[in-house]
Amino acid sequence: MSTIRFVTPDGLFAFLDFLAQNGRRVLVPVEKSAVKRSVVFEPWSAGRPFTLEKATVPAKAAVLPQCETLLCYKKTKNADDPAAITLTLDDTPEAMPTVVFACRPCDARGYAVLDRPFLQGSYVDPYYRARRELLTVITLSCARGCDTCFCHWTGGGPSSPEGSDILMTEIDDGYVLQSITSKGEELLVASGLADGAERFPAAETARKKAWASLAPAPNLKTAPASVAACFTDMDFWQHWTERCLSCGACTFFCPTCYCFTITDEGEGMSSSGGRRLRSWDTCMSPLFTREASGHNPRMAKAQRMRNRVSHKYATYPENWGVFSCSGCGRCVGNCPVGLDIREIVLAAVHRGAESMQDKQEQ
Repeated sequence: MSTIRFVTPDGLFAFLDFLAQNGRRVLVPVEKSAVKRSVVFEPWSAGRPFTLEKATVPAKAAVLPQCETLLCYKKTKNADDPAAITLTLDDTPEAMPTVVFACRPCDARGYAVLDRPFLQGSYVDPYYRARRELLTVITLSCARGCDTCFCHWTGGGPSSPEGSDILMTEIDDGYVLQSITSKGEELLVASGLADGAERFPAAETARKKAWASLAPAPNLKTAPASVAACFTDMDFWQHWTERCLSCGACTFFCPTCYCFTITDEGEGMSSSGGRRLRSWDTCMSPLFTREASGHNPRMAKAQRMRNRVSHKYATYPENWGVFSCSGCGRCVGNCPVGLDIREIVLAAVHRGAESMQDKQEQ
């Protein structure tokens, strides 16, 4: 049985104070006024204003920072034997207890997508694991759908609990918090918040209302096979990539993309030594697959778009049984030329259905 708690809007600041205890970093959505208004996750401090709007940028950096130090290294010469060099390494992961507060279900599902290759694959990534083990995810369920969201296409929904430790739902007089994992339950029990069991039916009603606001989802059961079948049809990918600028917005705003590059800075023999960095990268960049020889197997935009869409809707499902797209819609809303991954996937599904029909008629 889940632990259910309730907090009023005025009580959220006290709840955040509680979350920030014991050295925990609390990431909250914060409004940023710029040329284009945005909402980003930043560390919270007592009294700092925050918003409960859907963030422009997901809190993916909580487990996969935009740039992180994998290791620091230094070389020192032996005073008695200058030819002998001692190499010292520090590969301690940079991790601290962190709470992501008020992300959306599509963002929380993003953590579940990242967990599979980083924690459940042939090799466990120790840097990702260290941060993931110290992460608590408090998700705010969505009150309604929007034009760019399609979470229910990919197996989620406005109140999907996947990837969350606590699911928070807004009702008329406040917020009902439901524990999803044991980690979330321990946090709610210790929070001192009022029992919310009597208000849980209101939360369920709000969730059903959110689901009812969504347009019917198409059947994507055949999407993995259909997208894979389009792989060698470069005319298909060229058609859908003509407008692409290769800017990478679709990947940098995505809660499930995890392409990265590794670079070295400094020099081991210097006084400060050197360090190895892992930084976000984008498969939509023409430089992403360029080899040391200068050869690039994905020079064309169509090839790069094929890789991105195929990974989310064919390759990842082949390996893990689910889509790697959480349907958050940020790639749709932030594309400067209006490319829509939904249209590409549906076109592939339609193409696959036509091909199947032709085979049946023959």
